[in-house]
Amino acid sequence: MTSALITDFYELTMMQGYYLEHHDGRAVFDMFYRTNPFQGGYTIFTGVEELIDKLEGLSFSAEDIKYLESLSMFDKGFLEYLRTYRFHGTVYAFDEGTPAFPGEPLIRVESDLMDAQLIETLLLNSVNFQTLIATKASRMVLATKGHGQIMEFGLRRAQGENGALAASRASFIGGTKSTSNTIAGRIYGIPVSGTMAHSWIMSYPTEEEAFRKFAEIYPDNAILLIDTYDTLGSGIEAAIKIGLEQKAKGKRIGVRIDSGDLSYLTKEIRARLDAAGLEDAIICVSNDITEDIIKSLISDGAPIDSWGIGTHLVTGGSQSSLNGVYKLSAKEVEGGVFQPCLKVSNSYEKTTNPGIKQIYRFFDKSGAALADLITLDDEKLEEGRNYTFFHPFSTADLFVMKASRYSCFKPLLTKKMEDGKRVSPRRSLQEIQKTSSELLAAFDRSYKRQINPHIYKVSLSEKLRNLKTDLLVSARVREEEAKDR
Repeated sequence: MTSALITDFYELTMMQGYYLEHHDGRAVFDMFYRTNPFQGGYTIFTGVEELIDKLEGLSFSAEDIKYLESLSMFDKGFLEYLRTYRFHGTVYAFDEGTPAFPGEPLIRVESDLMDAQLIETLLLNSVNFQTLIATKASRMVLATKGHGQIMEFGLRRAQGENGALAASRASFIGGTKSTSNTIAGRIYGIPVSGTMAHSWIMSYPTEEEAFRKFAEIYPDNAILLIDTYDTLGSGIEAAIKIGLEQKAKGKRIGVRIDSGDLSYLTKEIRARLDAAGLEDAIICVSNDITEDIIKSLISDGAPIDSWGIGTHLVTGGSQSSLNGVYKLSAKEVEGGVFQPCLKVSNSYEKTTNPGIKQIYRFFDKSGAALADLITLDDEKLEEGRNYTFFHPFSTADLFVMKASRYSCFKPLLTKKMEDGKRVSPRRSLQEIQKTSSELLAAFDRSYKRQINPHIYKVSLSEKLRNLKTDLLVSARVREEEAKDR
């Protein structure tokens, strides 16, 4: 069960207002974000699977009701309604792990106003952080250019245990191969990794003895931390000695360094290991690693086999949050008809797209993603036709997607819940990670550059563009008329 008190207080005050005013018609809300994090070219949409689980179990416990009653803010009839509350909405969303872009409706919630309003905070809390961290992990994986696997080591630096758990999950979807977070390993089936700290070595008289004992206990996972005292002195010398002993037993070792000039040290260490006949020994590095550090080390030719990354991965590093928002896009009026809703702003990027929407991703014959088109849900696209793609903010900026250019298109919003119950099949985290990697591979490398990425085109259909323009004009006319009164 998930406590429905995981919400901002104003969601509850609005919810009570809807209840008391009998103003609880059907409504449609969209979740989207406005700008890519890290000045990048994409995000990896993450968190919706856990959101569905939370929504299925969303309720107010007796203790929750007692607390709300103590605030002297809520009507008794409303509190009685909350005692038996369950979420009854329908949810459409991108598949978890899908590359996504600004302005796209990643989640669509269809429900009554009270339902849809209550879950706003939980929805954004579930999706914003995990999408941020999955994107960060993806960027770091791309930065390695296939040179070594990334191990997520962020538990001790994350924002609390819940933040750490969410970060481990999201990092794995983004492409990391293991985690140091043992509980994440149990819950999500993520491979766990980790060997020793400096304290293990310092507890023994010599590094050699510390390494030998560890290798005896863990002969198949002997990663030796060599920078406790002197990395290129006693550290590597003891590691080579133990490595040769292990090699005689048919085993291999690895070494890890957590300080110093990682480029210089790894090259020296590789040369020493190879000269000793330990060509199969692996080298792991850690120590506040960022995408820029990874790129620099790869550019320098540093011989690194695995990367242990914590702080800058699980906290988001240079960016602490994703600017995802949740906005009303349609509401039920008389006769059960849905009226498109538009939030107007003096900032063009904050003016929302109205109506109940779908989004299609177009692909060429090679499977490469070309562009995304946001449409109204009742539009029926047919392959073999030309489609005009309108800029989401500039009515004069458009291009034509000719039938000869694309091979197929795919709708990205699929039904995940109906009447508050999951209808989409569960997928393992390993399957989500694999699919996410394959989907990202469909995008040209220019969209995935670390610096100054090419902007992927997300456009409006002609029907949606016309609806948005009409609503904007009507809003401006009403505004001017109000000034004259």
